[in-house]
Amino acid sequence: ANGLALGLTLSLLLTLAVAKFLGGRRRLAERQAESSRLEASCARLEKEATQARLAMLQAQIEPHFLFNTLASVDHLIQIDPAAASRMQKHLIQYLRAAMPQMRDGGSTLSREVDLAQAYLAILKMRMEERLDYRFEIPSELNQLPLPPMMLPTLVENAIKHGLEPKPEGGSIVVSAHRAGDQLHVTVADTGVGFAAAPGKGVGLANIRERLALLYQDRARLEIVDNAPGTRATLVLPVVAATELNATDAPCCEPDGGKKDDCAPGTRC
Repeated sequence: ANGLALGLTLSLLLTLAVAKFLGGRRRLAERQAESSRLEASCARLEKEATQARLAMLQAQIEPHFLFNTLASVDHLIQIDPAAASRMQKHLIQYLRAAMPQMRDGGSTLSREVDLAQAYLAILKMRMEERLDYRFEIPSELNQLPLPPMMLPTLVENAIKHGLEPKPEGGSIVVSAHRAGDQLHVTVADTGVGFAAAPGKGVGLANIRERLALLYQDRARLEIVDNAPGTRATLVLPVVAATELNATDAPCCEPDGGKKDDCAPGTRC
């Protein structure tokens, strides 16, 4: 009888120990699952905040192109209606190319070059012989990802702070090359120079902030004196740029659709 009682007691204790162990494992798994859910939620919120910040910064840049060009059209209407009509057509072409970038989070070097060329064509009409420009873009770099509106902003900055203050104007050269896993995109002007130019405005500050949000410390904007004139260079990690435009695989279905828990703005 004593042996039976001892056996039952040991069995009960063993059962309780196993139950406690399994209960602990279950609670640990639940805590880990909850922690994972919280981490995923925080990651989604952080991603949404970053996307919202990028959209706000991009929205601050885009109106400059539109408003400056409309001001030029308004000026030409008074002195040369035919030229105003041609500039308006250039503006329509520019906006037709720019609208997708204004809604999308990504672009390519080729698309940004097209925008910069359209912008310079408009400025050429206004500045005439005071502006010359050329592009030196290797075709093999055309499809490399490039954040939207950064290149046109550098071109606009070169015009505003480099060539316009100079009575005789000058030239702009837009070039690109790849150095290992980095893409270098440069806008060089023969304007008044780095020291003589007034404040650089919000455009360059916005580019730097967008680069920090997109690439952390893996990208930079270099502004150097390039007498005569200034040279501005975007240095971007090619691999990171590719990842920037990649689909968010955990959020995407094999058929290209989005899962229910995808963060807003995720592209598949």
